[in-house]
Amino acid sequence: MPEISETISCRNCDAQIPAETFTQNLKVCPHCDHHHYMSAYERLSLIADTDSFEEYDANLYSIDSLEFPEYPEKLERDVAKTGLRSEMLSGIAEIGGHRTAIAIGDVGFIGGTCGSVIGEKVTRCIERALENKLPLVVVSVSGGMRMQEGTLALMQMAKTAAACAEYAKEGVFYISVVTDPTFGGATASYTSLGDVIIAEPGARIGFAGPLAVASLREELPENFQKAESLLAHGFIDTIVHRTDMRQLLTDLIDFAS
Repeated sequence: MPEISETISCRNCDAQIPAETFTQNLKVCPHCDHHHYMSAYERLSLIADTDSFEEYDANLYSIDSLEFPEYPEKLERDVAKTGLRSEMLSGIAEIGGHRTAIAIGDVGFIGGTCGSVIGEKVTRCIERALENKLPLVVVSVSGGMRMQEGTLALMQMAKTAAACAEYAKEGVFYISVVTDPTFGGATASYTSLGDVIIAEPGARIGFAGPLAVASLREELPENFQKAESLLAHGFIDTIVHRTDMRQLLTDLIDFAS
């Protein structure tokens, strides 16, 4: 019998995609162009020059300060699943030959939700960029602020926004890349404070999720909280296909240098 190759089912159109094709196509459906989730390491490979990344703050990790039920087990599960100790990968890499401070969220780690560690990593990344006068790229993905960490998670909004404000005072260049999904406090803080805000096609971006808004019995417009609608209303600056992301980042950093 011929060997049956593994297939991936598109989350948007249900097309069956050969796994090899799916990977070669950067996890974008060849039928409907839906951009599927990528891990932090996959995004790093997508946008950074080969072998240029130097990781910082890899030893930071969340603790169960509130003794939230099953939280330690979920952390342990996702450390094993993602290869990360927290929900964000951060460091310095080259993009188009330019040394760049970079931070990338991972939706596979507790849904990409923002805990105290992501706030600390983003803040340190911004401070590192400021100290070395480097351009900054933050790739956001977030299920909101992490309820298992309560106020410790919520305070990261003010912390990261303050760091962004200090960075902006020095006139250095911050590119915010928004991916699907990005909700909650991430959207209300560092994600929205870039000099240029880029989104992938179809990315869902907002503060409260669509189910929460729908519960208020409001009629939602077409493409509600989708990148295309947010572009039309001026919240983001451009929508860029995943295949073009590295080149656009390079061009923008070239322009700002």
